[in-house]
Amino acid sequence: MPGKAGIHTWLMLHDDKVDFGLRRHDGRGERMLNLSVVLLLILSLLSFRKEASAAAAPGKKLVIAYAAMNARVCPLWAPKERGLFTKYGFDAEPLFVRGAPTLVSAMASNEIEVGYTGGTAVIGAVASGSDLKVLSALTNRVTYEVVARPNIKTAEDLRGKKFGVQAIGGTVWMGAILALEHLGLDPDRDKIAIIAAGDQSVLAQAVAQGTVDATVLDGVQARPLAAKGLNILADLGKLNLPILSSSIVARDPYIQKNPQMVENVIKSVIEGAAFCLSAKEKPNTLKILQKYLRVSEKDAEEGYRDMVSGLDRRPYANPAGATNVIRLMKRSNPKVENVKPENLIDDRIMKRLDQSGFIDEVLNRYGVK
Repeated sequence: MPGKAGIHTWLMLHDDKVDFGLRRHDGRGERMLNLSVVLLLILSLLSFRKEASAAAAPGKKLVIAYAAMNARVCPLWAPKERGLFTKYGFDAEPLFVRGAPTLVSAMASNEIEVGYTGGTAVIGAVASGSDLKVLSALTNRVTYEVVARPNIKTAEDLRGKKFGVQAIGGTVWMGAILALEHLGLDPDRDKIAIIAAGDQSVLAQAVAQGTVDATVLDGVQARPLAAKGLNILADLGKLNLPILSSSIVARDPYIQKNPQMVENVIKSVIEGAAFCLSAKEKPNTLKILQKYLRVSEKDAEEGYRDMVSGLDRRPYANPAGATNVIRLMKRSNPKVENVKPENLIDDRIMKRLDQSGFIDEVLNRYGVK
């Protein structure tokens, strides 16, 4: 049986998938879990624990967790769909986790060895003593669009309103703070309530239904709303605002103990990105986006366009992005000022792969400029 922390992490990862049967749906109060449900829950917990903790052992499946549901996760989905993990000598399963803070919490308790996530939650964890390192970043700038209700036509109209994000302290939250800063607004001064609502699909629903007044969304979610009369107040992708996003992260002890595994993960994601960016592989990439994002072909095309403009061809983590995150986070968490980008980012593997010609070879093979 997993320990207390293991159970807690599993429940956080799967809170949208498990009905514990603790309450009757007819409102008549609580009921006891029956024996079969208990056994199923225990078996599920044991299965997840075994899968997540066995990553370092040869022949075992590595769990690579990600916390965003957008087209820029394609470099992680493509290796799964195209057999690239196997090509580089390991088996891996991408696992969606609801929110970057939850993901880094699971990494801290060794439930997950490798993450594909934004730098905001990572920096917050490092400020609290975590030994997480950023090894690579597929996106180093904000790419969201600011979407607002039809009655909100200018930045000034956002004063006193509700602004939706995925999770406080996550990458979407940071995008929202940078968006408000660009628009000349400050959440405290202008009494803008930051509301943790959910992932991109949930945020799109929330702003469409008026649960929140504005949010930041990827183009695949933003443009259909614009067609329905909602307003796009800013396209942040055109502003080149530095941020640390779509990063490959791992704890330093794991990196030191498993250098070849970590290098192979980075290789597979680099080739996955080249595949997703390849014009000749576009039909296959659109199928991958449709499968994981659960969108139509038309919406997948929108996501593809965002992905092509948002992914870096040489995925080094940009220290300027980390500096920007630290600058804004220290307003509410002074401890992050002690986090130094040069200590947070470990780009030795990236440099070795670049200098060896690996990145050029992969990009050329897929015809990516």
